[in-house]
This record gives sequence, structure tokens and C-alpha cells, in this order.
Amino acid sequence: MLQEITEELLREVIRKRPNDSYKGTFGRAVLAGGEPRYAGAILMAAEACICAGAGLTTVITAKENHSPLLARRPEAMAVDWQDFATTEAAIETADVLLVGPGLGTSEKARKLLDFFLEKRRPDQWLVIDGSAITLLAESYTLTTLSYKLHSPETVVFTPHQMEWQRLSEILIADQNEASNRAAAAKLAATVVIKSHRTQIYTADGLSFKNPYGSPAMATGGSGDTLAGMITGFLAQFPRNGTTVAAAVALHSLIADDFAQKQYVVLPTAISAALPRYMARFASETS
Repeated sequence: MLQEITEELLREVIRKRPNDSYKGTFGRAVLAGGEPRYAGAILMAAEACICAGAGLTTVITAKENHSPLLARRPEAMAVDWQDFATTEAAIETADVLLVGPGLGTSEKARKLLDFFLEKRRPDQWLVIDGSAITLLAESYTLTTLSYKLHSPETVVFTPHQMEWQRLSEILIADQNEASNRAAAAKLAATVVIKSHRTQIYTADGLSFKNPYGSPAMATGGSGDTLAGMITGFLAQFPRNGTTVAAAVALHSLIADDFAQKQYVVLPTAISAALPRYMARFASETS
């Protein structure tokens, strides 16, 4: 039975920051993606990760994306996605990795994805989003992919329904709680199946239904922003499925509030609101 997420879960996960905090307290996140024509995807993911509170955020992306990234978010660090030596050094320092937003499906993209899977340590959480899911679906079944990941319990997949169809081979019309749960169990990872009412199946045996969300969110970049939020949450809060569910819920809850007065809620507006909303829920835990 899917557990409906409530605001109480947000208060459980989002914690007040200790007085003796420094940037290392809130985790190191490394994000990879953004071939030049899809630059916006990785930029929005990075912005969400930073605004969600990750202590340090490094972005592995095409060199053409560095200037717009740093102009928009100077808090980020940028690495050329063809510089594998520097990329490896960044991966080594990370607590949480995200690969996929705007990655594309070129041979360069596939090599970068394979490099991340090869270099990731089992204790590092990995969020796999967007075209990275499509690339993996082309090469693996759920069972062989679970084996390939070595430690799937520290991996989070964030597919929309078509990406989930590619990965699970469950047609969108047949995607229901029973079929999704069985497929997620084969994968042995946490799976966030994005839809009108997003479902979350965690590697630690929990399952959630997100009661929030609005058609005002139906615009490009919403999924990239969510992936960045999940990464930022995992960087600083307990690394488990409940924290993933909290990020999913807050993403939609902010949009619901905005949608009361707006026809469209832009993903970047959700990111900009994150610090304010997180302070609201953190203050309620005291």
C-alpha cells in the first residue's frame, strides 16, 4: 500500500542547521550532463541543488555551458565533461552524484555515464535521470542493471513514465502499483516514477504516493529541477528513501502554492523559493 506523503515528513527530514556548520557539513554534490543544445537542463538541476542547500556543487558539463552556468550560479564549480582526469578527481570527493539532465544519447554521453558508474564508490549515492536512463535501458534489463550498479541500494532513478517504460518494459497503460513495485524490486534501487501523482519505491522497502502537484508544473525543466533537489537533499540530510520522498513532495508543494495565482509555475521559480520553504519546515522542528 502506498503511503501518502504529508507535511509531517518534511518536518522530519528538513533539519535546522547547527550553529557550528560550514560548507562541508552539508555535503559535496557532483552533477553531470548538459550537451550544448540541452544546456538548460543541467543548469536548472545545478540551481536546484544549490538552492536546496548542498554545501558544494560541482557541474561536469560541456565547456560551452560553463559561462552561462557561472553567470547564473557563481556558487557552482565547473568541469569540462571531456576532462576525465578532473572529472575523476571531482567524483572522488563527492557524497552524492547526479548524472543525466541534458546528457543526450551520443557516444560522448555514453562514455561519461559509463565513467561515472565505473568510478562511483558503493557508499556514494547516485541519482540517475533523463537520458542516462534511456542509455541504460538500451543496454540492460532490470536484473542485469541491478548487478551492474554493484550497490543499487544507494542509487535513485527518476524516470518519467516513458523512461520507466523503456527501463522496465511496462507499458504506460499497465503501470500501476503492483507492476511498478515488482519492477522496482528487481532493480533493488529507489525509483521515483514521475507522473500526475508521482510514486516512489525505495530500496529500504518503503513506498510513497505524492499527493501534491499541479498541471501548472507541466513545462520543460521540472524534472531536471527535481533531480537537482533530490541530490541536494541527499547531500545534507539522511541518505535514504524518506529523504528522496521529502524532496519530491516539497517540489510539488511549492508549485501548488504558486499555482493558486499563476497559470504556469516555472522550475526556476521553485528553486528560488526553496530556501524560504525549507526554513519554514525546519523551524517547525524546533
